[in-house]
Amino acid sequence: MKKISFPSAPTILLIICALAALMTYLIPAGQYDTLSYSSEANAFQLQKDGTTLSLPATQATLDSLQVKIPVEKFTNGALYKPINVPQTYQAKDANPQGLAAFLKAPVKGVIESADIIFLVLFIGGLIGIMNGTGAFDSGIAWMAKALKGREFLLIILVTTLVGIGGTTFGLAEETMAFYPILIPVFIAAGYDAMVGLASIYIGSSFGTMCSTINPFSVIIASDAAGIDWTTGLEGRLLMWLVSLVLCILYILRYAKRVKKDPSKSLVYTQKAELEARFVGTALGTIPKLTGRIKLIILVFAATFVIMIAGVSLMDWWFVEMTATFMVGAILIAIIGKIKEGDFIERFSKGAGELLSVAFIIGIARGVSILMDEGRISDTLLYHASTVTEGMNPGLFANVLFVMYNGLSFFIPSSSGMAVLTMPIMAPLADGVGIGREVIVNAYQYGMGLFAFINPTSLILAALAVVKIGFNKWLRFVWPLVVLLAVVAMVFLTVSVYV
Repeated sequence: MKKISFPSAPTILLIICALAALMTYLIPAGQYDTLSYSSEANAFQLQKDGTTLSLPATQATLDSLQVKIPVEKFTNGALYKPINVPQTYQAKDANPQGLAAFLKAPVKGVIESADIIFLVLFIGGLIGIMNGTGAFDSGIAWMAKALKGREFLLIILVTTLVGIGGTTFGLAEETMAFYPILIPVFIAAGYDAMVGLASIYIGSSFGTMCSTINPFSVIIASDAAGIDWTTGLEGRLLMWLVSLVLCILYILRYAKRVKKDPSKSLVYTQKAELEARFVGTALGTIPKLTGRIKLIILVFAATFVIMIAGVSLMDWWFVEMTATFMVGAILIAIIGKIKEGDFIERFSKGAGELLSVAFIIGIARGVSILMDEGRISDTLLYHASTVTEGMNPGLFANVLFVMYNGLSFFIPSSSGMAVLTMPIMAPLADGVGIGREVIVNAYQYGMGLFAFINPTSLILAALAVVKIGFNKWLRFVWPLVVLLAVVAMVFLTVSVYV
């Protein structure tokens, strides 16, 4: 009997797209009114029943709409996306998404995700140029030798640094650049590709889950909830530290087992394939690190330092990040004396290696498009908000945590989730007598934890880069997810009563 293989990432997402389209036939349509601020007109724009109303940009306008957010949060640009207006949910005519909509959704998703897709492709191009210079193999081999006997430090260092990036500026999509670079280092250090994947992806996920100063989650969510972002900061920082220790210990435990007996690896059957793909000559004779190679590695590393500095300090986003990788590739080609024709060929080949990742990102976005155009996203939010009315405070916080796990499947964007749900969910805290920071924490912990396994987030794209199946990732990460869920619920319960 032929063994049935687990579906690939694109197939999983297409199945989810089909289910999302089916849901538009089963779930009643409905929408909230939305409110945004126009700096050009210095006025609020209220989207209501398909029409746009211009309203004075004053606190009185917000009060009349029961939007309990300081007007300065709109006028200073802190809230730059339309928010849902409380108490405005209305049933709408159904707009079921049929076969044609299902087929177009991935295409629309690719178009709407063009910014991150081009970032991924340019990262691939940069990797292609690096491979052409031989600097990659030289650097990886040197690092493997330098870490001899202290390989565990690589896990601690990478997980901690990526976790810091996650909690401070929302390091997530940017980590797509790290997999082709760091996976070879982990393999050369005697671990498997799963250890490298976990150190990067788990670092990013727990970091954003416990965001402290991340403008794309905690700050925008706090603004949308009408509170200062520093409220509850101490608890989130403690949660970050506890999660960091648990994640590192979890990865180290698996890594130690694999290093001692490679057959214990969850990807043991792919060992030869993954080593051939990522390591190349690095496990063999150590190439000489010439001055030219060292300069190429320095430029390569500086590209990522500049990207991180730009995102965290200068409000850079996808266009600027992509341009940084393009400039880095050109500089490396000049230093490596790569001819123009060879540069185009190697850059294109490197980008082509990540083309499947680009498609996965687009298909995942197509799920949200089907939900939005089918007018059922707001329906799910409305019913989620009504379920929690009149609950015990401790139960309320934990039910909200579970709800955000579920909602993040349909709304994987942290900033999108914040502006859509906080104006609706935050006032519920007043009704049960707890601080609104508890709502912000439930949103962060719930959404961040589900990102560990959420197929509509970045995990499938990351797995496509590393060539590891989703089923193998689930086997690896499930115990950690359960452990962190228990910790998060304890933190939420304590925060309600302290």
